[in-house]
Amino acid sequence: MGEFYIANEYWFSVFQLVTAMVGMGATLTLKDFRELLLEPKAVASGTVIQMVMVPMMAFAVISAFGLAGGIAVGLALISSVPGGSTSNIFTHFAGGNIALSVAITAVTTLACLFSTPIVLDLLISGYMPGDFVMPKAQIMKEIALTLLLPLGIGMLVLQFLPKIAENFSKWCIRISLVGLLGIVVGAASSGRLDLKAFGFDNVALVVGFILVITLMSWLVSRGLLRLSKRDSIAVDMEVAVRNINLGLMLKAIIFPAVLGQKDPVGDTVLLALLLYGGVMLFVAGALIALHRLKRQKNNQSQTA
Repeated sequence: MGEFYIANEYWFSVFQLVTAMVGMGATLTLKDFRELLLEPKAVASGTVIQMVMVPMMAFAVISAFGLAGGIAVGLALISSVPGGSTSNIFTHFAGGNIALSVAITAVTTLACLFSTPIVLDLLISGYMPGDFVMPKAQIMKEIALTLLLPLGIGMLVLQFLPKIAENFSKWCIRISLVGLLGIVVGAASSGRLDLKAFGFDNVALVVGFILVITLMSWLVSRGLLRLSKRDSIAVDMEVAVRNINLGLMLKAIIFPAVLGQKDPVGDTVLLALLLYGGVMLFVAGALIALHRLKRQKNNQSQTA
C-alpha cells in the first residue's frame, strides 16, 4: 500500500478534492451569491479575515517563532486555502447564518484561484531552495480543474436534478472522506507520518494556530466590526474550517512523493495538514457545543 500510495499520491489528492467539491457544489445555487448584495459588510468582513488576516497571522507566527522548513510551509499552506466544504454544516449546527457561510465559502473558493498562488509565493519562497520557482500557473490550472470545475458540475446537478442533489452531495462527501482515509493509510504505511519526528512542539504550533486564528476572527467580527451573533458564528466557522482537501493537493504538486526517496519537508507539510484537519473538527465541535449551551441558557432565562 505504501509504495502504491507514493506512486499515486497526486491522484489520491485529486480524487478526494474533486469528490468533495462536487458534493459541495450540489448544495450551492447562484441565488446563494445574493448575500453579497444583502449583507455586503458581513461577506466582505468574512472574506477579508479569511484571505488576508489569516495569512498575516501565519506570517506573524512563522516570524515570531523563527520557524523554517516543513512546519513553516505547512502553516503557510493552511493559511492560503479557503474555507472547507463542511463549514456550512458546522455553521448550521452552531446556529449561525447559513446563507452567509455559503456565500463566503463560494466567494473565497472562487477567489483562491488567484489568491492562493500569491499567498504561497509571499510566505514560503524564503524557505525553499534558491532555484525554486513557485509554480503559479500550474497551481492556478489545478485549482480551476480540480476545485472550480467540480464545484460547477455539482451546481449543475442541483440545478437540473434537484430531487437527487441532497443525497448526491452526501455521497460525494462520504466518498471524499474515503479518499482522505486512503491518504492517511497510504502515508502511514509508507512511513511518512512520523509523529515523533514531527515533534510535540510542532503539534502545539498547529493546535495553537487554529486557536489563535479562531480567536482573532471572533475579536474582529464580533468585537471590532460588531457583526450579529449569527453572522459572527458563520465567519468564525469559515476561518477555522479550512479546505484541507485543497491543501493536500497543493502539497502533492509542490512536494511530490518520490518512491525510495525521503522528503522531511514534504512529510512535515503533509502531517501538518492532516493534523490541522483533525484538530479543526474538535474546535468546530467545541464551538457548536458552546453556542448551543448559550442558546439553552438564554431560552431558560426567557422562560423563567
